[in-house]
Amino acid sequence: MRIKKQGQHLLITIDEEYENRPLSDLWADLHLSRKTIHLLKQNKDYKINHVFNMNPILHTNDVLDVLAYEHDDETYAPDFQDIDIVYEDDLILVVNKPIGIAVYPDDPHKTDSLSNRVSAYYMTQGYDIPVRYIHRLDNDTSGLVVFCKCHLIQAYLDHALSIKEIQREYLAYVEGYIKEGKEYKIEQNLGKDRHSPSKMRVHSKGIPAVTYYQCLENKEDHALVRCRLETGRKHQIRVHMASIGHPILGDSLYNEGSDYPRLALHAAYIKFEEPLTHLEIDLYSPIEF
Repeated sequence: MRIKKQGQHLLITIDEEYENRPLSDLWADLHLSRKTIHLLKQNKDYKINHVFNMNPILHTNDVLDVLAYEHDDETYAPDFQDIDIVYEDDLILVVNKPIGIAVYPDDPHKTDSLSNRVSAYYMTQGYDIPVRYIHRLDNDTSGLVVFCKCHLIQAYLDHALSIKEIQREYLAYVEGYIKEGKEYKIEQNLGKDRHSPSKMRVHSKGIPAVTYYQCLENKEDHALVRCRLETGRKHQIRVHMASIGHPILGDSLYNEGSDYPRLALHAAYIKFEEPLTHLEIDLYSPIEF
């Protein structure tokens, strides 16, 4: 479908996918909550061809005018530092996060986070929308982070992430030699390390965690691996790779003897389909180490 942003509204031109189907089907495909749908109806925040109808039957080339954007809630104070924008449209923003900063602050009074920098970017662009990240990265992990600009599609993106329809892959340098080409599977439960609250560890009674990894290239004493996650646990790649004798270079928590200048872990790939437009987002961020 074609979309056009108009203030806080989206104009959505219905295509043959929804021909002769009720509007409620579109709401369901976007995974809108009952509360959201109720408010849209109660406030008459949508119209089909300029006319409000509770649950109209849609036809090709109908134009749905719907309140799709929220106003800025000022959750994140602006931090006017440059951000590396990899992709942007009216629905999403994808940013390359540098190492050493959090995706969001752990204290509302702090402003040194990626979300604060995105807040400043929105302000400079005149966007009156809140900052909503879809997923997180560890502070010392660099790479791609997706932000949702349009409230109407946030539930869809949250659901897509939960069922792994947002595909993410990481690149890392790890200690040792690994046979190239074959993809391996690590399936080991993870739990908190009671001796160190900042760490995780392999634990038989922990939460299930699955990591797949593949060696792309062997160097003199380390290997470049590509990792993809079936689950998304705290420090999952770092703990899993260390558990099989291939800790990540520069990992101060799980590879204390490494003198590499940074954590050699980067969220390099992301791929998913945008709702409404069905545009395939397929992005790559080159490794920075």
